[in-house]
Amino acid sequence: MTKAVQFLDSRARIHAASADTSGFALLEIDAPPGSQPPLHVHREEGEGWFVLEGEITLWLGDETHTLRPGQFLFAPPRIPHTLRMGERGARYLVIAGEGFEAFVRALGALDGAPDPVEMTRLAAKHGIDLLGPPGMLPTELAA
Repeated sequence: MTKAVQFLDSRARIHAASADTSGFALLEIDAPPGSQPPLHVHREEGEGWFVLEGEITLWLGDETHTLRPGQFLFAPPRIPHTLRMGERGARYLVIAGEGFEAFVRALGALDGAPDPVEMTRLAAKHGIDLLGPPGMLPTELAA
């Protein structure tokens, strides 16, 4: 098992690196209750989630999905999305491309929490556009 790195307010372990799998990565995320990353979109890569423990609500474009242990959902590229952990937090697997993996590694290498400008720059460098702050939903983009 790989060393855990800090990823936003969660802990991430990279179990399979994109360099070893011809382009995809498998990560395990342990997130606290109510955790929600910024609304974002992956320009070229999809992202999928498989819940191991807890509950995750995902907003994918204009759709909302609640995933419980044993359930999976995949977001294709270019679809704005975010997710929020349930009241007990969640432990889940993420399958994504090398851009997401590199972003997780870059944030994990920082000393302390990144400021929003630095996080936006790092995300863009790895093919991810942050569209709003934590708590913003895709339905608010048009508003």
